[in-house]
Amino acid sequence: MTTPVIAGFDHHRVPVADGVSLHTAVGGSGPPVVLLHGFPQTHLMWRHVAADLAADHTVICPDLRGYGASDKPAETDGTVYAKRTMAADIVALAGELGHERFALAGHDRGALVAFRAALDHPATVTHLACLDVLPTLDMWEVMHGVTAAVGFHLYLMAQPPGLPERMIGAAPDDFFGHFLDIWTSDRRAVPDEVRAAYLAACREAVPSIVADYRASAGVDIEHDRADRAAGTTLRMPVGVLQQDWGAALGFDAAALWRAWAPDLRHTTVTCGHFMAEEAPDEIVKALRDLIAG
Repeated sequence: MTTPVIAGFDHHRVPVADGVSLHTAVGGSGPPVVLLHGFPQTHLMWRHVAADLAADHTVICPDLRGYGASDKPAETDGTVYAKRTMAADIVALAGELGHERFALAGHDRGALVAFRAALDHPATVTHLACLDVLPTLDMWEVMHGVTAAVGFHLYLMAQPPGLPERMIGAAPDDFFGHFLDIWTSDRRAVPDEVRAAYLAACREAVPSIVADYRASAGVDIEHDRADRAAGTTLRMPVGVLQQDWGAALGFDAAALWRAWAPDLRHTTVTCGHFMAEEAPDEIVKALRDLIAG
């Protein structure tokens, strides 16, 4: 089976830190937009959105540190996969490609990286879009009771090194495939060849994916708490699109986001979690409107 690609995009390995290079697809020309993928995916999740945006933007789609064909450094301490570290990767990536300022969109894990990049580098990120997440600190605060079972993977991968890696590594296709199944409203949105590419990439990245999640139960919370205590907010226009999690878990998503983002456009969508694949036209329109606004 041929590995799918984003049509018309070139692929590069771009150094972003000592011993770390990111596999990156780049296409189009014009004002730069960086798109960050989620779990359990690679940059390929943006294939429809990226191709459309490339008509008038330079579109940059990396595999995050620890994912896909990017480097996967060992988790020597909690900072290696901190969102602050992964965000610095993205700023360095854009700089290596000649862009000192750029719009940034992320889905799922990529949205958490994008959120941290926008907080840490407000002069660099001109616009921020986050798809189907809450900021890390808020996410943990709304998970309670039996409804938190929907996030069982968060608790599993928060455990100390060893057990979660062995458990997931024993049946990686079952584990990662579970989320591709239950989080998709329209199974046709992730065709067989794309699903196979995601599973193959995740199969080779179990320790680094777990390390990414483990950081979100540790150092990422510390960074969010420090920003909340300091009153730090996002200075740029922010667009958030997400499913109506609040109806199931009992929170007001827009209010939680507005505490971080005074200039917020919050939209509740009806598609599944993998919205860039299920509803690419809706996502493209939201991104274009955000950047133009």
